[in-house]
Amino acid sequence: MENLIQLVNRLQRACTALGDHGEESALPTLWDALPSIAVVGGQSSGKSSVLESIVGKDFLPRGSGIVTRRPLVLQLHRLDEGREYAEFGHLPRKKFTDFVAVRKEISDETDRETGRSKQISTVPIYLSIYSPNVVNLTLIDLPGLTKVAIDGQSESIVMDIENMVRSYIEKPNCIILAVSPANQDLATSDAIKISREVDPKGERTFGVLTKIDLMDKGTDAVEILEGKAYKLQFPWIGVVNRSQQDINKNVDMIAARRREREYFAQTPEYKHLAHRMGSEHLGKVLSKHLEAVIKSRIPGLQSLINKTIIELESELSRLGKPVATDAGGKLYMIMEICRMFDGIFKEHLDGVRPGGDKIYNVFDNQLPAALKRLQFDKHLAMENVRKLITEADGYQPHLIAPEQGYRRIIETALITIKGPAKAAVDAVHGILKDLVHKSINETVELKQYPSLRVEVANAAVESLDRMKNESKKATLQLVEMECSYLTVDFFRKLPQDIEKGGNPTHSIFDRYNDSYLRRIGSNVLSYVNMVCASLRNSIPKSVVYCQVREAKRSLLDYFFAEIGKKEAKQLGKLLDEDPAVMQRRVSLAKRLELYRAAQAEIDTVAWSK
Repeated sequence: MENLIQLVNRLQRACTALGDHGEESALPTLWDALPSIAVVGGQSSGKSSVLESIVGKDFLPRGSGIVTRRPLVLQLHRLDEGREYAEFGHLPRKKFTDFVAVRKEISDETDRETGRSKQISTVPIYLSIYSPNVVNLTLIDLPGLTKVAIDGQSESIVMDIENMVRSYIEKPNCIILAVSPANQDLATSDAIKISREVDPKGERTFGVLTKIDLMDKGTDAVEILEGKAYKLQFPWIGVVNRSQQDINKNVDMIAARRREREYFAQTPEYKHLAHRMGSEHLGKVLSKHLEAVIKSRIPGLQSLINKTIIELESELSRLGKPVATDAGGKLYMIMEICRMFDGIFKEHLDGVRPGGDKIYNVFDNQLPAALKRLQFDKHLAMENVRKLITEADGYQPHLIAPEQGYRRIIETALITIKGPAKAAVDAVHGILKDLVHKSINETVELKQYPSLRVEVANAAVESLDRMKNESKKATLQLVEMECSYLTVDFFRKLPQDIEKGGNPTHSIFDRYNDSYLRRIGSNVLSYVNMVCASLRNSIPKSVVYCQVREAKRSLLDYFFAEIGKKEAKQLGKLLDEDPAVMQRRVSLAKRLELYRAAQAEIDTVAWSK
């Protein structure tokens, strides 16, 4: 079971190394899920002495006022044999065998984080102590609760310390070690007061009573130690720390432990409680309880870690890859993002995604409806036919057939088809532009880079504009071709009998009668309708060839050619990712690293069992 405490030790160190201090943030925290023991007490409650007694070494800074200004995560590792030493998390390759140097390093590291002010910090210091004289145990020493600020401290220091302590002990995975001096009224104990607020039933609070040997003569702490004065789920444990005189004389800690045992065994009031008193017993009880809590939390911890890894990977995937540093990497990244956009655009055209069907609707509904609205029968009304034929004859009336009149009537009818042809080109252009913007919005990678997003959108629309111009030119040429060359066979097949006005022996003036003009109009209408039917098929082919096919084939070709000429700095401007997104990705990557390391650690322990 000992490896369970070591497991949590490793996970806590990983948390600090990767920025997880259990603080409120937008990132998931592993720290809060790890069982821990937080040491809580007021200033001068003997909290530091209790910790030193458990360790068996003088290693904590001493002095007046707030000495502990950062959480100290104290990890104890029992050695079967060998010389005791200490290591700090921020100095992983340096072993301290001189515990006076340990005390100095705690002070120095505190100053590095807070400056040489008297302010506090929530960033923990990690200290591991390896010794044959300790049990496997992890304790978090928190700043002592105080009621007044001293010189050099802000007025908010009292509340800041209380908030820090509360942030640790209010979590359900935290075991509270509440240290109270016996020579003060328990009702005024800072440790008991705050622990009662977060753990009113005392289900995760261990009460430690210090300074029992300093109580007034004629008084004792039996009722407290027996759980009658203030009941907790776990028995109270009394300790006798070294006096200030012992500390000044550097009395050996092992000797102090022996004197502590003798005090409880020889004092009549406490003799019956001696078997569960003292700092050694406290260390063993806490170690055993911490192991049991960790063991019970392992399944839930595994489930939490696995779930969080999936969530972190999913969000990192949404945020995309970080920006490359070199020009080649930046260029490749831009090209890849553009290809993703281009692929989405093609999917819209090919029906994988919606939108491409709107182009077919232009050809199947919009164009035929526009051609129908031209109303050629009105254009070929008798008065209009008469006017055009007469004008075509000039001063010489036609002799046999009004050929020039025919041509002019047909040309003026066919030229009106240019309107629907242009409209078809414009309609498809509008649809393609909409699909470009839709594809831009659907390309997740482009959301990271606002400048690239704008440039790609502009480049795509410019390409579509060029394609529209080419398409309009080619489509109008189809109409102009029909205007410039009439299909003669159509008219040769027309009957030329007398009733239909085709007899060349007829009077010249009779050729302008109503029946004759109606016949001309009817012939021309038949021809124009034939041409319309042909153009109704050829216009879509021209539009698809010049616009849709070209958009699929070469939408960003010009853009690719231009960015290939840019230098790293210019490419970097295109990849101007939102700094908040960049920071979020870095934070998520660190947190994911933490959870993966935790997963590996826990799996190793689970398999070893």
